[in-house]
Amino acid sequence: MIRLTAKFWVQAYMARLELAGIPAYVVAHGDDTAGAVLVKLATLDGQAIAFQRSFDLMSGERTWVTLAEGAEPDVDAALAKQRSFDPDLWVIEVEDRQGRHLLDEPGLSD
Repeated sequence: MIRLTAKFWVQAYMARLELAGIPAYVVAHGDDTAGAVLVKLATLDGQAIAFQRSFDLMSGERTWVTLAEGAEPDVDAALAKQRSFDPDLWVIEVEDRQGRHLLDEPGLSD
């Protein structure tokens, strides 16, 4: 299977969000080739969810799972902790009152 570089995946994800009219920002630029990606969804009401890609051992598929959820400052603290462990980590912040993040669309777990 061909693996996409982190930078390419981030650029494609940002383009999908832009086409859907969902604001998003690269908060932390990780390693262009192999950096892991975390996505924070801020619903603009003080709440947020952080997602990370995971490997489902039962299905063999990559999927997005919740890393942290709750008050936005708490989610930000969880992301900062992850960044302290992994400086190559990308963090993308998505802002949408409706809670749209598009991570459940086909192709975004690759």
